[in-house]
Amino acid sequence: MAMAPAAPSRLRHFRSLELTLGLFLTGIMVLPVLFSGFLFPDGGESMDLMARLLPPLQSPAHLLGTDPLGRDVLARVVVGGKISLMVGVLSVLGAVTLGTFIGLIAGYYRGIAEILLMRFADIQLALPFILVAIMFIAVLGTGVDKVIFFMIIAQWVQYARVVRGSVLALREREFVQSARAIGVGNGRIILTHILPNVLGPIVILMTLNVGTNILLESSLTFIGLGVDPLIPSWGGMLADGRTYLQTAWWVSVFPGLAIMFTVLGLNLLGDWLRDYLDPTGQTSR
Repeated sequence: MAMAPAAPSRLRHFRSLELTLGLFLTGIMVLPVLFSGFLFPDGGESMDLMARLLPPLQSPAHLLGTDPLGRDVLARVVVGGKISLMVGVLSVLGAVTLGTFIGLIAGYYRGIAEILLMRFADIQLALPFILVAIMFIAVLGTGVDKVIFFMIIAQWVQYARVVRGSVLALREREFVQSARAIGVGNGRIILTHILPNVLGPIVILMTLNVGTNILLESSLTFIGLGVDPLIPSWGGMLADGRTYLQTAWWVSVFPGLAIMFTVLGLNLLGDWLRDYLDPTGQTSR
């Protein structure tokens, strides 16, 4: 009977404002992007120079106005979200895969492997992000694949450190010691006993980092180090509209709002996950 209040406590998590607002904001931004090929078959590339820089709500065909080339801003915001979301999701998946593998190896086996891997991680954390980005892009060039690869290389460290810290505590727990005593191999111990117990912090960090990586991609593209300017993306639209802020604010404001709402929704979902997966059932703030 003492555990009875736990169920209502868990149910309250699903009625939280963070979850509701996070799902709403993420949904209204992600769903149109997923169906962008159906909603805008032209990919937002159709130009009408007679309707260039048309303000929002001036034409039923261009609800959010048009850009300097007469392209529909709404179509380009929706289509451009595909690139930004793809970069955010794929870079996080790559970073979490690499970082989790390294963190498991360093935390479980320790010794020289841990020393080398963690000292390399410390060195990477000490390098200025923007300087590394400039050098990386200067050598390999711009492009969506280059941006994704760079973010994986730049962000695996935080996953490795989180996983390593958890593994150091778990490897001395009774259930791991018992599995080792009955002859279970190290690989099986890592996969079946340790990895499931470190997934909570990883999932929370992944949710938060998707939004962070969308911001990073937009920032790199804005300064010319990210996605090819010919490919619609939120960062590219911000860069295209910066010279028209006083005369055509909508060219930059609407992709900026798309970035803000998407990142805010993902951050709210990350906060909710942190609270839900908290073993005490309470927020540690």
